[in-house]
Amino acid sequence: MQWCMANDYFRFKQFTVSQSMCAMKVGTDGTLLGAWAHGGRRVLDIGTGTGLIALMMAQRFPEASVVGIDIDGDAVCQARQNAARSPFAGRVCIALCDVACCLGSYDCLVCNPPYFVDSLASPDARRTMARHAGSLTYATLMRHACRLLTDDGQLSLVIPFDCRQHLETEAVLCGLFKTRECAVRTTPAKMARRYLLAFRKHPLPLERTELVIGSDDYQQLVNDFYL
Repeated sequence: MQWCMANDYFRFKQFTVSQSMCAMKVGTDGTLLGAWAHGGRRVLDIGTGTGLIALMMAQRFPEASVVGIDIDGDAVCQARQNAARSPFAGRVCIALCDVACCLGSYDCLVCNPPYFVDSLASPDARRTMARHAGSLTYATLMRHACRLLTDDGQLSLVIPFDCRQHLETEAVLCGLFKTRECAVRTTPAKMARRYLLAFRKHPLPLERTELVIGSDDYQQLVNDFYL
């Protein structure tokens, strides 16, 4: 299940995200991650797509320098346009770059990763690249996250419930520790369909929370963004 807004653009309180050139549109997953993730002075958005999460992090953390990277040239072009039209143009840089080639150190990594592992590929090659983990495996993501994170940095992700164990296993193998977990439900009675997860290089007491879409807590989380 992908909760998405399929118009050519989506207007937030402080910026507008155009998305006609992007394989993956603005969705609830990305919006939740951008509103939930802890930030820092140097932020890297891996697989930035439209640039939504990069822009949200720039809004939330006024002192942050934000870099968004993607391997889809059309998405990079559109994300650059979205950033340039935003109030945060001077602090958001979008680059055509694979995470394996990314250099530097960051105290905040955010990623809404491709998550389909064994399902059939889409006839649309760009949509397949954006959605299927073959374009960025969990092992690759965690290995480079460990390389790019500062000693006290944090990696935050949003992941479907049935991918969580696989991703957490790869995190452990790379020496990363889960420190935050938020189970996201569509209604209080239904099982969690998404998880917001955060990892660090050093263990901390695990913080577990839950969030129901449409609840007061949800509205409070996204209040600074949705009109």
